[in-house]
Amino acid sequence: MSDSGDAVDFESAVVYAIPMRTRFRGITVREGMLIPGPTGWGEFCAFPEYDDREAAAWLATAVEQASVGWPEPVRDRIPVNCIVPAVGPQRAREIVLGSGCRTAKVKVADHPDSLAEDLARVAAVRDALGPDGAVRIDANAVWDVDTAVDRIERIDRAAGGLEYVEQPCRTVEELAAVRERVDVRIAADESIRRAEDPLRVAVAGAADIAVLKCAPLGGVRRALEVAAAAGLPCLVSSALETSVGLAAQVALAGALPHLDFACGLDTLSLLTGDVVTEPLRPVDGYLPVPRTAPTPDPGLLDRYRHPDPKRTYWWRQRLARVRKLLP
Repeated sequence: MSDSGDAVDFESAVVYAIPMRTRFRGITVREGMLIPGPTGWGEFCAFPEYDDREAAAWLATAVEQASVGWPEPVRDRIPVNCIVPAVGPQRAREIVLGSGCRTAKVKVADHPDSLAEDLARVAAVRDALGPDGAVRIDANAVWDVDTAVDRIERIDRAAGGLEYVEQPCRTVEELAAVRERVDVRIAADESIRRAEDPLRVAVAGAADIAVLKCAPLGGVRRALEVAAAAGLPCLVSSALETSVGLAAQVALAGALPHLDFACGLDTLSLLTGDVVTEPLRPVDGYLPVPRTAPTPDPGLLDRYRHPDPKRTYWWRQRLARVRKLLP
């Protein structure tokens, strides 16, 4: 294990559980661990279905944050999109109008027969944003190529023009095939963060935009290396963390040499609570770039400490295993 990993106080890690406002990615409670170190706290919250090898990158991100911090930013604030989950049109409209954001990312393809709901949701978002706002959609890799082409064309019309479609299909080959058949830009997310070779998307001509998440890429510095090598316009998206982990994603967005798109970092709106007294929430569509990681409030740590001993034990066992995989 690296010296920086040795400096982190894994034994004092706190397992948390925070309920979601709306089911998102199939979960209703967000779980993870907050880990103190010499430069602050880091967050380890790899989703439970990820194996230990994949989770090791998430832990490396927490170690970087808690032990050495981040590179200096090149900007002071980050434009963000609001997130519209799979909700009805009226609720979608309310989310957009209450966000202060000029860009909205809309979840689609929540179930196999969702098209009518997706069209209504996207149309409501466009109406709330007006003609000058940007609408993007995220299908979370559930479509095949033909379905993706059909759905993208229909939703593009309902949206009055989409900024891009995020991860319409699962594989790089499928993304490339869709990209050849539609006029809407394609953004790759899972194909980058869950790939053995994150650069393969760019090499294959499968995407117009790279969506980066520093947690699954192994930290801010590693994500910057991927961005530089990919040669695509990049934006940063959250991995559904508390403000502690979200700060690393904002730090990545702040350090990117170029940032041409709003980032998907308004995700605290999906949680019912947070572990810091001043959460990283956007004001007028922007987030400030933090220089250091936020420190959890002791009272909020106690409030959101995981109440289930079995889940707490599961997380601690997972941490013990994944630590052995750190370089």
